[in-house]
Amino acid sequence: MTSVFPCLFTGPQLNAQLEGWLSQVQSTKRPARAIIAPHAGYTYCGSCAAHAYKQVDPNITRKIFILGPSHHVPLSRCALSSVDIYRTPLYDLRIDQKIYAELWKTGMFERMSLQTDEDEHSIEMHLPYTAKAMESHKDEFTIIPVLVGALSESKEQEFGKLFSKYLADPSNLFVVSSDFCHWGQRFRYSYYDESQGEIYRSIEHLDKMGMSIIEQLDPVSFSNYLKKYHNTICGRHPIGVLLNAINELQKNGMNMSFSFLNYAQSSQCRNWQDSSVSYAAGALMVH
Repeated sequence: MTSVFPCLFTGPQLNAQLEGWLSQVQSTKRPARAIIAPHAGYTYCGSCAAHAYKQVDPNITRKIFILGPSHHVPLSRCALSSVDIYRTPLYDLRIDQKIYAELWKTGMFERMSLQTDEDEHSIEMHLPYTAKAMESHKDEFTIIPVLVGALSESKEQEFGKLFSKYLADPSNLFVVSSDFCHWGQRFRYSYYDESQGEIYRSIEHLDKMGMSIIEQLDPVSFSNYLKKYHNTICGRHPIGVLLNAINELQKNGMNMSFSFLNYAQSSQCRNWQDSSVSYAAGALMVH
């Protein structure tokens, strides 16, 4: 069974666009063991996402876990796809049924319906970039898409623990799908710290506060930051799962660091009628 996602681009157009963005970026954090990258329309965040995907090393990567937040269906756990293949305009991506069977056996997962799978863009938007980053080894890797629900802190810990053994493997890559602050009346979020100057500067300050906490690799501080500011980071639960997985490995003596490489906003908010979404791209390295 395959899932076909609608796409506005032909393969060659999309390929050229992705190539253009990637060619403008340095690979300074290669090989990344995990990346955080945005999932909005490529017109808005394609160039930002390139900063994360440029850190992927296709020579060693064989399994790619894609953790995306659920935007449309209420989900208190995580869910697995019910299809075998995701089609992209570049080439088809195969879902790793062996890893899926291992995850399913834990009893911690649900299955998403085909409708949910096709409606959800948080995983979908990473498929062409994944295909592009891996094209030199396109028959040698599989993907493990995971839809992440509105997890409690203890569930984030449980899933972090579960995924930590996969994160420990250098041939695995984790792609964590998240946009950052959704600001404005249509998002029902209008936090503004006037001491920062214009609204968009306040948004940037708020996002960068969260980003620097993520770079400290501390899941508890990240949860506390979210409780304090309620920043509308849509992938906060996938990020929480990643931070808990990292935490688990650090306890066992693994040395890791995370760096954000790019930050952007869809537009600059200057008054209460404006709205914007922020994007950030970063990479986790194991030392």
